[in-house]
Amino acid sequence: MRLGFVGTGTMGAPMAGCLIDAGHRLAVYDINPEAVHAMCARGASAADSPCAVAQQSEVVFTSLPGPREVELAALDPAIGILAGLRAGGAYIDTTTNAPAVARRIAEACRSRGIDMLDAPVSGRPPTMTVMVGGDDGVFAKYRPLLAAMAGSIFYVGGAGSGCAAKLVTQYLGYTNFIAAVEGMLIGAKAGIDLGTLARIVPFSAGASRTFDNIPRSVLPGSFAAGGTLDIVAKDLHLACDLAREVAAPAHLGLLAHDVLSRAQAQGWGQEGFPIAARILEAAAGAELRAAVEEMAPYQPEDPRRRNG
Repeated sequence: MRLGFVGTGTMGAPMAGCLIDAGHRLAVYDINPEAVHAMCARGASAADSPCAVAQQSEVVFTSLPGPREVELAALDPAIGILAGLRAGGAYIDTTTNAPAVARRIAEACRSRGIDMLDAPVSGRPPTMTVMVGGDDGVFAKYRPLLAAMAGSIFYVGGAGSGCAAKLVTQYLGYTNFIAAVEGMLIGAKAGIDLGTLARIVPFSAGASRTFDNIPRSVLPGSFAAGGTLDIVAKDLHLACDLAREVAAPAHLGLLAHDVLSRAQAQGWGQEGFPIAARILEAAAGAELRAAVEEMAPYQPEDPRRRNG
């Protein structure tokens, strides 16, 4: 199949690579020429705009930083994807996007006879998770393309639903991270050895995949795990906006976003998001540093092992 990919950066490049490995012909565009050159070295062809990608493609994917970039790439009347994609084609956005923006683009696609799915992702190809919003028939039609990049694929509902599901998972993960840092600071100030505490938590009610960032990244002082602070702050902001839109509480999210915003104000936006721990460390007057033994990744508890 003739496919297009707009945004071949940290996430887009491995996804696009999976599509090439699956035997599809791929046209690519990115604002960074080096990212395009890397994909061309794998067999893709370069295009000079999202529109030019679409003109060569039956289905176009995007993987972009956020809503503003998606709207520009999709809807710009001169260089946008919809300016070049023919009726009967499809547009699949894998960005962590605002549901309202996804719905607006879906309506613009519908008016042009183009299918659209919002399909944000979590994890890394080829085993990542995809959460899909859009028409169920469209989802069924293009599921094989998603399966070339992902190990777990969930159909969530109508347009914007995939984005909403992704924002919920981001809300859970990053509020959890801030709570984990605060918990470790309580332990530090209570005199508990942090290396020992880090080994206890995975076997307790505090266990989570998000907590794994503490021993991996915060205790060694590297702050390198996960996405950048700017991306995580954007995602949490979108999640809090969604909460307001649907009249749901988001107290923890607002507090967590305040911590992330304070870290951004320090100029740390392009650092790994765990660097936000330094804001809480400063407030507590304590640092979370310790030598930590190699730890196994978090595994959900088997309920049959609970003692009641």
